[in-house]
Amino acid sequence: MTLHDYKMLQNPETLAHAINTQMPFGKHKGQPLLSLPEPYLEWFYKQGFPNGKLGEQLALIYEIKLNGLESMLQPLVRRSTHDEDL
Repeated sequence: MTLHDYKMLQNPETLAHAINTQMPFGKHKGQPLLSLPEPYLEWFYKQGFPNGKLGEQLALIYEIKLNGLESMLQPLVRRSTHDEDL
């Protein structure tokens, strides 16, 4: 885990945004990044994460899953927009 990853983990807004960002492409399109399977993230780790914010978010989610922290972050996962309005 890099210093940048630690800084992202320390910012609750950045962390909440990363885990709730939806995958914009591929077979997991539309899924929150936190729900992506670890082997999928591992593939990105080996091939190289995309450039930019999405790549940083995927790298962060990979580190979260690698360190077994996803269950701790489940309370930050937002339901659909419709559920938030209830």
